[in-house]
Amino acid sequence: MITTQATRGTAPAPVVPPPARPVPAKRRRAWDEVPRWQIYLPLGVYLLFTLIPFYWILLFAVRPTGSTSLVPWPMTGEHFEKVWTERSFATFFQNSLITGIAVLVMTTVVALAGGYALARFDFRLKKGFMLALLCSQFVPGALLLVPLFEIFAGLQMINSLVSVIIAETVFQLPLSMILISGFIRNVPYSLEEAAWVDGCNRFSAFRIVVLPLLRPGLVAVGSFAFVHAWNHFLFALMFLNNQDKQTIPVGLNTLMGADSVDLGALAAGGVIAAVPVVIVFAFIQKWLITGFSAGAVKG
Repeated sequence: MITTQATRGTAPAPVVPPPARPVPAKRRRAWDEVPRWQIYLPLGVYLLFTLIPFYWILLFAVRPTGSTSLVPWPMTGEHFEKVWTERSFATFFQNSLITGIAVLVMTTVVALAGGYALARFDFRLKKGFMLALLCSQFVPGALLLVPLFEIFAGLQMINSLVSVIIAETVFQLPLSMILISGFIRNVPYSLEEAAWVDGCNRFSAFRIVVLPLLRPGLVAVGSFAFVHAWNHFLFALMFLNNQDKQTIPVGLNTLMGADSVDLGALAAGGVIAAVPVVIVFAFIQKWLITGFSAGAVKG
């Protein structure tokens, strides 16, 4: 009689697992091979040279007149009181704030409309228009002074903050439109189509679906426009004549005389001028980096 392994009750041959693949050794990155001190030392030197001017201007602003100490003690606020009351920096600050906020709003609104058109519509000479926007960034603002002055003089807008606001807005629009259009391209067009299917028109779909996703780009464009309008000197100098209409950069220029310079007052004015910009960048730095990277790189 023929018998099999099953009838004899013998166990089947064990299954041998395949040999394991050798784990490759982890490659060392260039960062791991460089000693940390060779990285932190240059960064520390760069940070030192960056912070010294800020410390120096703060030292002159809070140090008493005639003191030569490198440590601001005892501190005084006489320089801030002098520039704020005697040198009309309260008026300069108010004018700069009005100009900066107006430029921020106008630039953001117009750039949002133009950027949406560039991102969503195809029209003739679109590439040429984009090229013209890019080329306009190579034109210095000084070349626009004469034509703008003639236009504003004909419209009787010289010595008015409106002239500075319009000039700053026009100067900021090309770059702002390019950034906003690049950011809108990253929003899927299918989201707007889905809103249309649900009964929204184009404006409602843009307001409900697209606009909330553009917050980093709007913050980047708006902050850039505000800071540029706050710091810009040329347009305010040429278009504003009366002292009660001037902005902070022009006011800082009035602190430097032909024969002498009040360093304490000039330093205090510089600190006042820098505080709003520092506050803006401190609160929006995350949005600013996200907006610029999305609008300029991904688009």
